[in-house]
Amino acid sequence: MNELPRAIPASYRDPAGFIFQQEGLVFRQVNAAGQAGYEALMQSGLYAFLTGKKWLIPHTERNDLPGNTGAYKVLQPEQLAFTGYAYEWSFSMLQDAALLTLRIARAALDHGLILKDATPFNVQFHKGALTFIDTLSFAPYTAGQPWIAYRQFCESFLSPLLLMHYQKQHLPALPLAWPEGIPLQLASQLLPFKSRLSMLTYLHIHLHAKMAAKKKGSSNRTAVLPKNKLTGLLSSLELLVQSLRCTNRDTTWGDYYQEAATRADYLDQKNNIISQWTKELTGIKTAVDFGANEGNFSLPLAERSIHTIAADADPVAINTLYEKIRGTGFDHIHPLIIDFTYPSPAIGTGNTERASFLQRLGQRDLGYCLAFIHHLCIGKNIPLQKLAALLAASCQLLLIEFVPKTDEKVQILLQQKEDIYPDYHAAGFEEAFSTCFRLEKTAAIPGSTRTLYLMRRK
Repeated sequence: MNELPRAIPASYRDPAGFIFQQEGLVFRQVNAAGQAGYEALMQSGLYAFLTGKKWLIPHTERNDLPGNTGAYKVLQPEQLAFTGYAYEWSFSMLQDAALLTLRIARAALDHGLILKDATPFNVQFHKGALTFIDTLSFAPYTAGQPWIAYRQFCESFLSPLLLMHYQKQHLPALPLAWPEGIPLQLASQLLPFKSRLSMLTYLHIHLHAKMAAKKKGSSNRTAVLPKNKLTGLLSSLELLVQSLRCTNRDTTWGDYYQEAATRADYLDQKNNIISQWTKELTGIKTAVDFGANEGNFSLPLAERSIHTIAADADPVAINTLYEKIRGTGFDHIHPLIIDFTYPSPAIGTGNTERASFLQRLGQRDLGYCLAFIHHLCIGKNIPLQKLAALLAASCQLLLIEFVPKTDEKVQILLQQKEDIYPDYHAAGFEEAFSTCFRLEKTAAIPGSTRTLYLMRRK
């Protein structure tokens, strides 16, 4: 490790320091500009408190690594297994991230510091819980100082949560449409009139938006906010966020497994085959489940300490999975809202600041594509050859379930459209996938017309 570190594309905005990678590990350089904040964090007892609560990712100081000119320290944080973003989170994940941010802000005040940033990008799902990862987001608190991140919190966390609460609809793409937060004025306009009847919503969104509009372009004096009022502000935000709900409305696949369980012993037979096949596999450390639903097949992989990305386009299903594992310490599964036909793109400056989902996923040891292929090929018009190539780029081993046209679920898909899929049959499927995969096992699922395949990427 003799080369001078260079910031990764997502880490260039903060003069206090940056993230870099060397030999497959992630490090954080603390610049001279971040020295005061870092020393205050470490010496005040806040670092010990937050890491003890598992609210902040822990780190070790590395004195053996080279730093750029102006470097104060180099830190090696505990490594993340995967990086996800707020536009891939369910309602409960965003809500918990908001509450975590507020609790950290209050703890910082108790230790004589203030939290400078309140963005979802500073929170990651790690070891079964949401964890704050930006060690340099703290600065010494000055008496009378307002919370500089207040507006950022309201736009990045509170606005999307309130919109989902009042619309009673999961809207995971909001943070993708507004990565830096929904502007206060826009959020105020989008929220229904009845939201103004909530004192806290009126205070933190509607009145906040009015005051922000008045101050725009003016040269007002710096605001002064006594510490007790700042603490009260954080408490009121926490109370509001805790009160929000997003009803788990029925969605297309929100109750899939409840319905599937009524079909003879289909699920049991399918589970038996999958369990037997996966137990025979060795060296599997990572997996991805495309169409994971509530994690019925992802969870057994995680129980074997296989780090599994449980991805599904249905926000209700992913929210249910998250709530199922929240607080259990179950640390080998990562639930994410991902539409395989429109996965999260690369965004930010130069389209390099935040990598796309598929870039972050890389190639996993094992991939699941269960009861899913008909939704992609017939529901979304993805050709079999195209699907094979996409899956081959994501996993070495593939366990896939072929659902023929005679299946009742496929018939439902074909009711409202013309059958333009002459190659969608078992032989056509096997031929298309043979270009990317080598077939290792096949088994018909008893009591159904469906077939399971185990394939290895060529």
